[in-house]
Amino acid sequence: MAKLYINESKKRGHINPEIYGHFAEHLGRCIYEGLYVGEKSEVPNENGIRKDVVEALKEMQVPVLRWPGGCFADEYHWKDGIGPKESRKKMVNTHWGGVTEDNSFGTHEYFELCKQLGCKTYVNGNLGSGSIQEMSEWVEYMTFDGISPMADLRKANGHEEAWKLDYFGVGNENWGCGGNMTPEYYANEYRRYQTYVRQYHDDAPVKKICCGANSADYEWTEKVLKTCFAFPHNNSGFMDGLSLHYYTVPGEEWSHKGSATDFSEKEWYKTLYKANRIEDLIKRHGTIMDTFDPEKKIGMMIDEWGCWFDVEPGTNPGFLYQQNTMRDALVAGLSLNIFNKHCDRVKMACIAQMVNVLQSVVLTEGVKMLLTPTYYVFHMYKHHQDGELLESFLENNGLAGEEKEYQVPVLSESVSEGKDGKITVTLSNLSLTQEEQVEISFSELKPGTVEAVILKGKMNDFNSFDEPEKVKEEVFADYKISERGLNLTVPACSVISLRISR
Repeated sequence: MAKLYINESKKRGHINPEIYGHFAEHLGRCIYEGLYVGEKSEVPNENGIRKDVVEALKEMQVPVLRWPGGCFADEYHWKDGIGPKESRKKMVNTHWGGVTEDNSFGTHEYFELCKQLGCKTYVNGNLGSGSIQEMSEWVEYMTFDGISPMADLRKANGHEEAWKLDYFGVGNENWGCGGNMTPEYYANEYRRYQTYVRQYHDDAPVKKICCGANSADYEWTEKVLKTCFAFPHNNSGFMDGLSLHYYTVPGEEWSHKGSATDFSEKEWYKTLYKANRIEDLIKRHGTIMDTFDPEKKIGMMIDEWGCWFDVEPGTNPGFLYQQNTMRDALVAGLSLNIFNKHCDRVKMACIAQMVNVLQSVVLTEGVKMLLTPTYYVFHMYKHHQDGELLESFLENNGLAGEEKEYQVPVLSESVSEGKDGKITVTLSNLSLTQEEQVEISFSELKPGTVEAVILKGKMNDFNSFDEPEKVKEEVFADYKISERGLNLTVPACSVISLRISR
């Protein structure tokens, strides 16, 4: 029997809601068809944005949305996406499928989407192919309330008041698709560009995010920070956050990443093993960050993460459309527990991507929409948002998987206390074969009422438009309240959320 000890009197950090963030790029059917259909579409919409998708995302409680990319961000010129839609410039999306981008979804539409979702805004600027003036003018267009050329242009385009811009990324993946730069070169460019991300509102500053490393590129982290912290008087590195990108890819080659639905038990464990690597990356990049920022003022922003498999057969390879199984759900549960546990450094995480691309929470097909297993995990975990991480640890937690090379812990967990005083415990069972009895023990608390839900299924189970509710969140009742805790059985291949009242 595994034992989960919880010290409810010891708080380990604050779980930023942004850890549960999302990412929407101009890629495949994420923006167009997925989120935006236009005002004249037969799909029910509000100002061109799908009503069904927005309602589902609001229920899941999206805290922040990153846009317009991704690789697309560093070829995006924002002035092409404002003004009358019939006169907006068309362009070729060279990164994703070579399709025509008509720019009908631009700055105004993005802020409308965030308004409907009720979420914070995170815009990624173009450092790779754009100028400092272009980036500076975009920030002015979005955030300046006074009289200026860009503020006047925004007003002429129908939006009198400035928007609230919460986060601004100065470039994206500049070690790769954003310019193939060296860390020293990018860091100097970052210092220069960020200077002109002006703060027009002292009471609502724009938080600036610097392009961080790809996966285990620790040299990038060290050299970027060394360059940005070069002067003694600068104790912030000119940044509020440093990004980190990590994708879970079970295949040995990017050209053969493996099927999203047709996989073996070995591939199941290999995928979860690779997903679990994110904790080591957080620790090692975090150690480097600590040498420059020991007070942890700069957040680690894992603004691209998730599973990346081969596209579904018969779909455009550049659209990155893949199905979403219980394997994706367990990757999400494991990853979110890890992010919670490291909330002292991890301040944002954006799963890639929101709709119809990679590890989506929603899939659409014309007027139809479905929720993926990953959606339900985010929905079950939403009560962690803005909570206080509680000290917790597992005892007698075994290993799952026959091959030692890819063994993973059977259970993954995290615990928080919300502002309402309720304690949220999330448990994922990564084993395909063994259910696990768990004894939860609090230091002093005697549990009152318990609300519990579960997501479970076979490893290859997924929701299709023919069977949209094959995998869904259900009420969980297989627990017993004890004097100072709970006893429960966690089924194999499942994710459980417990809400415990004092």
